[in-house]
Amino acid sequence: MTATIYDNPDHELLRDQVARFLEREVEPHAAAWEETGMVPRDVLRRMGQAGLLGIAFEEAYGGADADAMTNLVFAEALSQSTFAGFIITVLVHTDMAGPHLHHAGTPAQKAKYLPKVTAGELITAVGISEPGAGSDVAGMRTTARREGDEWVINGTKMFITNGVHGDLYFVAAKTGTARHDMSMFIVEKGTPGFTVGRALKKTGWLSSDTAELVFDNVRIPAGNLLGEEGKGFYSVMKNFQTERIALGAMAIGHCTQALKITLDHVRQRQAFGATLWDQQTIRQRLSMLDAKVRAARQFMYHCAWSVTQGHDIVQEVSMLKALTGELVNEVVQTCQQFHGGMGFIRETAIERLWRDARVLAIGGGATEVMLEEVAKRY
Repeated sequence: MTATIYDNPDHELLRDQVARFLEREVEPHAAAWEETGMVPRDVLRRMGQAGLLGIAFEEAYGGADADAMTNLVFAEALSQSTFAGFIITVLVHTDMAGPHLHHAGTPAQKAKYLPKVTAGELITAVGISEPGAGSDVAGMRTTARREGDEWVINGTKMFITNGVHGDLYFVAAKTGTARHDMSMFIVEKGTPGFTVGRALKKTGWLSSDTAELVFDNVRIPAGNLLGEEGKGFYSVMKNFQTERIALGAMAIGHCTQALKITLDHVRQRQAFGATLWDQQTIRQRLSMLDAKVRAARQFMYHCAWSVTQGHDIVQEVSMLKALTGELVNEVVQTCQQFHGGMGFIRETAIERLWRDARVLAIGGGATEVMLEEVAKRY
């Protein structure tokens, strides 16, 4: 990866640490995880022991108190893996679910859960999407009503990463009649009435478990309200900034790996008496794709820097998510094309990157929704 103006020696050390972990613990073994549909828990615990699951969380609970820039460095380094199911398992835990506890948890809630979250002993998931409410968060139908010292949750969540094998769930539910009147709740696995409706079979992200979750009169203590009652929508919107930068990093990671693999391939592959690299059109298309990726990467780092400065960058982050979600599909499909028939064979890295990239234009905010977020802020 080329250096950016935002880099410092600590960032390089972090990149090296993550690269060593991937080389040792992930790349040689993750093909088997694609068959079982999950990342082994002992691998995640070793990540926690290495200090890689709580980089942005408080030191008091085992984290590193890192800023958004350092967190991006981690996400991008992690995304150099060619197994996106592993990447998303981790990033949901560190950037999409865990931050709800980090930002909104009470001291008692953090003391109870956060040390185990950073250690990889509790794996987290966030329950927002529903069968009829994905990018339209306010359209959710799951409800929570207060009964004495308890909240009672009813509803269904869909497309929940870490949903099958997670331990701790941060669940959004309507707590009033207004469109944005919702709250966040902490729900532990094993709570009566809370079940995995079904494990979902996906085209990509095969080593990531994804579930439908069912809440049937799930009773939780009143103290499991996460943040302020009725303010959950705004908590979700706030965390989307972190989530979408992480997904941008995932897309850029796929792009850089696909280009690297393809450059190696076209320099060796012989066709019609020469290498593919000797074909002008191939050289030029790969060069243009690399230029687009490098430009998008610089924009991504600028977004993370803006977060560290406290700027409101919903428009820019929405641009980033739309841009990188579309770009990664352009890059990996072109790279796959240049692999010919081998690009369509399971267990090759380029085929895996191709199918795993598709969802990055959908999940975490579909491209069309992101562009509307951009447009309404002009």
